[in-house]
Amino acid sequence: MTDCAALGVVMLCHAALDRAAQLARHWASHGCPVVIHVDARTSQDQFDALQAALKDLPDIRFSRRTPCEWGTFGIVQATIDASTQMLADFPAVSHILLASGSCLPIRPVRALQAHLARHPHTDFIESVTTADVGWTVGGLNEERFTLRFPFAWKRQRRLFDGYVTLQRILRFRRRLTTGLVPHLGSQWWCLTRPTLEAILHHPDRPLLDRYFRRVWIPDESYFQSLVRQVSTRIESRSLTLSKFDYQGRPYTFYDDHLHLLRQTDAFIARKIWPQADLLYRTFLTPDGDRALASEPNPGKINRLFAKAVERRVKGRPGLYMQSRFPTRARGGTQSAAPYGIFSGFAELFHDFQPWLARALDARVHGHLFAFDRVEFADGESVFKGGLSDSPTLRDYNPKSFLTNLIWTTRGETQCFQFGPADEQAIVPFIASDPNATIFAITGAFAVPLWRSGQSAAQVRGEAARLQKVESDFLHQLNGPETKARTRIWSLTDFIENPAEPLEQLVDLLNPRAAHRATDLPQLLPLNGFGSFLQDLRNQGMAPVLMGDFPSDADLAQPEQTFARPRIVR
Repeated sequence: MTDCAALGVVMLCHAALDRAAQLARHWASHGCPVVIHVDARTSQDQFDALQAALKDLPDIRFSRRTPCEWGTFGIVQATIDASTQMLADFPAVSHILLASGSCLPIRPVRALQAHLARHPHTDFIESVTTADVGWTVGGLNEERFTLRFPFAWKRQRRLFDGYVTLQRILRFRRRLTTGLVPHLGSQWWCLTRPTLEAILHHPDRPLLDRYFRRVWIPDESYFQSLVRQVSTRIESRSLTLSKFDYQGRPYTFYDDHLHLLRQTDAFIARKIWPQADLLYRTFLTPDGDRALASEPNPGKINRLFAKAVERRVKGRPGLYMQSRFPTRARGGTQSAAPYGIFSGFAELFHDFQPWLARALDARVHGHLFAFDRVEFADGESVFKGGLSDSPTLRDYNPKSFLTNLIWTTRGETQCFQFGPADEQAIVPFIASDPNATIFAITGAFAVPLWRSGQSAAQVRGEAARLQKVESDFLHQLNGPETKARTRIWSLTDFIENPAEPLEQLVDLLNPRAAHRATDLPQLLPLNGFGSFLQDLRNQGMAPVLMGDFPSDADLAQPEQTFARPRIVR
């Protein structure tokens, strides 16, 4: 056994032929014969230019050209033709590597040759049964072998889908060729000469080829299935780093990925952006510039790709953008930081917002979802993140408005007022957001109506509407999908002892506050409010969300002290 195996490279090319020429020259300069197949759909001028660029290299051949449409047998036929020519023209080759025109060697060629020399009888090809494979995307796993696929998916999508549906309705099922056990795997393999010869000279090859011509994406199953019948030793993995995203599309590597590719122990990376000059310049250098690693391990960076998929699908918590908008079905990420929502508090206290800002050391806004304008803290018309106080812009996408506000103010607790008089489209979002803490005093919406000076008869319709809106709001908060923390009091329960709820909200939103205020905000005098509620009842409207509020109640006064001692720090 020599120190380096005799490696031949079969290259499948269809675009960026200038890069393909560069890669072919690199392989050939390191003693690897190359047979190139160029897609028949590529223009003749480009093909002629590629031949002219490589005519000085005697160990480079070009195979018969075949149209290679994705998902069809054309890619397999091109591989068969080029492999047949490789075996015929270069009898000294012991291993054949299948690569594309965008497959970049990221380790020295002699390192690959030395690795193959240490495993002279091993075929490196990913080959797993349809029951075990976990990376197929799109629903066609076992069916790719049992249905017929005469139509091209990209050009004839309606015919493709319609014919699949028809076969399912008719319960059509193809019979597998005798002895064939379908396997799937990466298209990019490295086989020993005896194994490849056994596949190409298989006694049942005409029958097998006829069967695979109607298999969906046969380049991922033809060699992967036949190798199981002829190989004596299979290592079910590829020597090429080829990763796919959650939609089944291959990752493209750019210059930004140089450090990542240096970390992996794979020999080859696919697929490389044609304009990634830094990658080509770095890796297509003399072998002496890079050290040899002991053993390849393409799975070494699987965790990094898994994190990339999770980041692509779910994103960063609270970051919503045009390029990646989280969806509920994929476990969206909601907001970026905890925030507080107060319903009914500003209606009961003269100075609730300033008091809350002091008690929590937080940014306290007014009604962010008021119909007339967005009430930012301190009356600002434009807030951080370029958020305008325009209700039209806010209502175009309320969820993005709120998540943008929380994202751009990370590190500073945000609080805002909310009530039944506000735009309600945001309610499902805040109710399902684990970062939201909602404090609600039910029935407080009636206090501004009472203080307006209008009679119960004049405001009865508005009171009924607001009560219905608030009732729907409470129903949402009590729903099974609510993940926000909620504290709800009826108006009657709250005014009996306002200190306890106020202390709770401070403890929940800022339990480590350096200083806790011992003063209460000033509660509005509510004498006469009970009579107003009775007048609403007399007008035919039943105010039920306020609790049992008698007309002659001895209401809590602003000077009431806290119900239990507080520690002042």
